[in-house]
Amino acid sequence: MVTEKSDERRVFMILSPRSLAYARFALESLFRNCAERVSLVLISDSRDDVLILERELERLGEGGQSPKPAALVYGETDLADLEQDKFRNFEHIRNFRHGHPCWRKITDPILLSDDRDEMIVLDPDLYFPNRFCFEQTPQSGVLLMWQRPSCLLPAEVVEAAINADVALAHHTDIGVAQWRAPVDLEWLNWLIERIGSSHMPRNMHVESIVWAALAMKIGGGYLDPRKWVCWHRSQYKRILVKLGVPGSSILERESFSGIKCFHAGGVAKWWLADTQRRGTIDRKEDVTKNSAPLPYEQLTPSKYHRIQRNRSLLRKLGYYRILG
Repeated sequence: MVTEKSDERRVFMILSPRSLAYARFALESLFRNCAERVSLVLISDSRDDVLILERELERLGEGGQSPKPAALVYGETDLADLEQDKFRNFEHIRNFRHGHPCWRKITDPILLSDDRDEMIVLDPDLYFPNRFCFEQTPQSGVLLMWQRPSCLLPAEVVEAAINADVALAHHTDIGVAQWRAPVDLEWLNWLIERIGSSHMPRNMHVESIVWAALAMKIGGGYLDPRKWVCWHRSQYKRILVKLGVPGSSILERESFSGIKCFHAGGVAKWWLADTQRRGTIDRKEDVTKNSAPLPYEQLTPSKYHRIQRNRSLLRKLGYYRILG
């Protein structure tokens, strides 16, 4: 169990060693630029994975450019007793935890948290280019990043949620989530049952549907999108990729000035290494001041179906085949 200290931020990351090609930049920039004390928990799969990640953390601590990280690493089975204790009566949550590894971003911080404990959950494809502080985690509700498109996939799981009258937040991005224990496990178990439980496709994006439902159920808001920025694969960027423009050249066109965090989602994660080596994304500005969250916008069924019709039309016209 990771206990909370008043002067530490409790940060969790589900991480496979296979993701270290880009995740090490998330970890390095986090420890180098976070102005607060961070207590980090990495959660992986096998015992071998744990050993690899522990060595990576030792390497980070030897670099000298950032404080030695206060961190623990767990494998999936290390949390088996906690799962049995906390999720014993919640069959569908247990099924969900043993689905896609990304889904454990929701379940495993709960296992390691007591009531009122903070849970800051990070994706491994983030970058922190400036000196920053996390926003204040609300006593109730969840803070999520905002992104321009909707990443609620796959369609059959979204439809199952709509058919169950589950409200979903629009524009949610799963790069960062901030919330607190306790979580209403009865409701979470019900939600997972209604959207398919063990019959759901083992698709990482299912996680985003659960976060979107949680957002509308418990409230909270979007992290300020001017400070917590998601990479948007716009038509212009699709054309640049198609023309053979190097990814690092595309990524360095982003505005890293004045931001706290950049989520390099999709293909952009693989461009972080070259871009960081070119020295174009580290701004070293002070962005430690807190910013207020924005209210969630609901993705209504009519709006969702309109988006799906537009995507279907673009697919028929060959847009995705041509531009990717």
